[in-house]
Amino acid sequence: MIDSDAPEEVMWAGRFITAKKRGRWEYVGRANGIGAAVIVAIDDGHVLLVEQYRVPLGRACIELPAGLVGDDSAGEAAAVAAARELEEETGYRAGSMTSLGDYHSSPGMVSESFTLFRAGALTRVGDGGGVPGEDIIVHRVALTELAGFVAEQRAAGKAVDVKLLLLLAPVLLTESR
Repeated sequence: MIDSDAPEEVMWAGRFITAKKRGRWEYVGRANGIGAAVIVAIDDGHVLLVEQYRVPLGRACIELPAGLVGDDSAGEAAAVAAARELEEETGYRAGSMTSLGDYHSSPGMVSESFTLFRAGALTRVGDGGGVPGEDIIVHRVALTELAGFVAEQRAAGKAVDVKLLLLLAPVLLTESR
């Protein structure tokens, strides 16, 4: 029997994640159909990034704004969650939210996918920082200075989320680097 034909076994289930096994493969996924939304918000040549402590990494991480879909209300639309998370985390309200598709960040270990959104027509309506206890720091970084900003953050010991490759690719793929 090949792994894809094996039955899926739940090894452990928590409130937000489930550890599973199928054949020889062990992986984790979101529990109860919870999804994720990630937001690329560019305002006048600047991208909105967030910094928050991530327990699994043991340090702060620089990321695109993101959050769970349907963790508080079943049936929540991904675009609604994306708009809510952007405003909570960054203090910016989007006039438009366009889906750029579903993606998988680590498909050999995690079954979770996320929907990537482009936020447009941004208006600052607050300070951001997330909900109580998240302690999110908002960074508004010029796209022309993003590679240097990321390098500085790495040098300071911070982790960098893989989704930033979306914006760093032009710099990373040039031969003059």
